[in-house]
Amino acid sequence: MRKIKKIHKSEYRPIADLVTYSPMPTRSLQMIDPFLFLNHHGFQTYPEHNQGLPFGPHPHRGMETVTFILEGDIMHKDSSGHESVIGPGGVQYMTAGKGLIHAEVSSSEFKKKGGDLEILQLWLNLPAAKKMMNPNYIGLQKDDIPTFELSEGKIQVQQLFGEWNGVKGAFEGTFPITMSTIYLEEGSQFTKEIPEDENIFFYLVRGEVTVNQEEVQFRHLVEFENEGSTLSVKAQEKSILILGHAKPFNEPVVAQGPFVMNSQQEIYEAYEDYQQGKFGSWNG
Repeated sequence: MRKIKKIHKSEYRPIADLVTYSPMPTRSLQMIDPFLFLNHHGFQTYPEHNQGLPFGPHPHRGMETVTFILEGDIMHKDSSGHESVIGPGGVQYMTAGKGLIHAEVSSSEFKKKGGDLEILQLWLNLPAAKKMMNPNYIGLQKDDIPTFELSEGKIQVQQLFGEWNGVKGAFEGTFPITMSTIYLEEGSQFTKEIPEDENIFFYLVRGEVTVNQEEVQFRHLVEFENEGSTLSVKAQEKSILILGHAKPFNEPVVAQGPFVMNSQQEIYEAYEDYQQGKFGSWNG
């Protein structure tokens, strides 16, 4: 079995009136290469006539985002011309590459009517050779994402990247990566073999599970050693798990604000390029 190094509790970091928890980076865990950052927004219920998500236009360079919409919706717009509204069960995959400006806000309908909201955003690093690639964005609704069942139908797996159980993921990653959103009923269980040279991203969104004989509560991230290959997961109650794995880049990481590069000089260049309008124009 894959050896567990530490289980990390998310830190509470509200953003305006948005309930937000983050397990990474924290004082105890900087990153799990190439997984950089996770924000878990909600669960919360917005009233009618609300302001919605507070993420107006802002730039990015050198990284990617994977956004999981469990409840509510998110309206994406960026300087490359992409625009969409993705609802519950949907996922967004954005490659910032050499730079773009985007906004992530709630739809006008959500702001008018209110409702439940729970959204997670995971940042992935880009290898040095691809940090200046062209930006890209794909938003998929729940029904457009391949799924399969495990544990006699008690587990539903959304396959996002890579392949598992013969099912190919919805997105083609810019580097080799496997990732799934896993919905588990109480008492369900699965095992998965993951190569020892790949780092694991294991975050429990809801519920309680046992992984390799250790209990994990919701809003906790499990950090694994690179020793052993088997993951054995059993749900103690109805749960949602985000599970990913990829080989580490083992490259220097310099992150500052919305930019993730390999050197401080590249960070300076990112700010300079943004100020000079090289990330595209924003038409709000």
